[in-house]
Amino acid sequence: MRLLLIPARWVYRGLIWLANSPRTLILSYLILIATCSVLYHFIEKVTYGDALWWAVVTASTVGYGDLSPKTGEGRLMAALLISIMVLIVVPLITAHFASKLIVDHDAFQHEEQEELKDNLRRVRQLLEELAAREGITAAGSAGPPSAPADR
Repeated sequence: MRLLLIPARWVYRGLIWLANSPRTLILSYLILIATCSVLYHFIEKVTYGDALWWAVVTASTVGYGDLSPKTGEGRLMAALLISIMVLIVVPLITAHFASKLIVDHDAFQHEEQEELKDNLRRVRQLLEELAAREGITAAGSAGPPSAPADR
């Protein structure tokens, strides 16, 4: 069963990598447009300029209709290009920009969070040492019950 999930994990990690890097996302978009335009040029026998125009118009889902695939291979490529853009590229771009818009600039940085956690660990350790010295146990503590105090 784990072997069946390996390709899904690779795809998921690839999407995370793309979503977190605007440069790679834009580069992948440009590679997708270039690849589809070259394929369209050879499949549909049109000039490369027309093929590039078709790829941009199709990827943006505008679809003016001035150029459209006539062959089955061209139509399949158009369907794949539209699907990839609508289901993967546009959502990743939108998610990236949305995450940049809702950033809380007052939030603690990673280093500050780690420092707070270290300080809390030290405070807890000191409290436990103090409680052990005084013979006090807190409710829910993992330590053994202490002997009653002679007060």
